[in-house]
Amino acid sequence: MAHKKTLTFALLHMTIAFSVVWALTGSIALGGAVALIEPTLNTIAYFFHEKVWERWGRGRKSRHTGPAHS
Repeated sequence: MAHKKTLTFALLHMTIAFSVVWALTGSIALGGAVALIEPTLNTIAYFFHEKVWERWGRGRKSRHTGPAHS
């Protein structure tokens, strides 16, 4: 699931980044450069962030489903 979610997030983020930079500068080249660099790095960070949350969630479930402590 994290792979599909990461891909759609990347596409959305790149579109927004391009649109904002192009609207502010009027430069398609600058908008394209920013849309490739910043969202790509952010998407990589997001992918690993999701993986950490998945592991953290599994760890919490196993602690809560273990033997009851009195």
